[in-house]
Amino acid sequence: MTTDAVRLEAVSKVYGKGQGAVAALREVSAGIPRGSFTAVMGPSGSGKSTFLHCAAGLDVPSSGSVRLGGTELANLDETALTELRRRRVGFVFQAFNLISALDVVENVTLPLRLSGARVDGELLAEILRRVGLEGRAGHRPAQLSGGQQQRVAIARALITRPEVVFGDEPTGALDTMTARDVLRLLRDVVDGLGQTVVMVTHDPLAASYADTVLFLADGRIVDAMTAPTPEKVAERMTGLGAWK
Repeated sequence: MTTDAVRLEAVSKVYGKGQGAVAALREVSAGIPRGSFTAVMGPSGSGKSTFLHCAAGLDVPSSGSVRLGGTELANLDETALTELRRRRVGFVFQAFNLISALDVVENVTLPLRLSGARVDGELLAEILRRVGLEGRAGHRPAQLSGGQQQRVAIARALITRPEVVFGDEPTGALDTMTARDVLRLLRDVVDGLGQTVVMVTHDPLAASYADTVLFLADGRIVDAMTAPTPEKVAERMTGLGAWK
């Protein structure tokens, strides 16, 4: 059994054709170990979101291989990819993407109901407890703070017992203190549940919660950092020209 939850081999992604073609990823190879927390950083336009979308099966590479566990994504048609994303992958975005007419439990269990799967009451209770929403189960999104809404989104990402949770700027819409709470929660689902998390972020503080930071520039992985600190990450980003 592979030790990588996700493996990219020589992945390139080109948008457009001819003179208007833009290479978002260029021959990117990377392995995301099971049970790890990986942050992906880089200047604007470096390919961060494209990396995440290809790794999660949201986008199809122009060339190269993406494997989720033992499954080669290139071999799947759109219907099979949709089923894979629904059952084996969790997503947390900057916009919480909750349905306003549904309460917390209904939003969290929506992926299961869409796929016709049974809701495990014990697992649901454990996830709500772990994300700190036990007392909010019947609340609708408008009755929750931004941080609580993101916790609902994280619980929804966990309810299918996914192999990987992908986060695209999951703290981008939150204030600093709330963002730290959400980052501690993501760290806890890795350490406490053995979950694999891959997070795109522009924030050195957010990246410091990860085990490893991958740095992209011009569509390539140009560096990796283990045991990151906010200061080390910021210094490396400055070196990539991300900010002055």
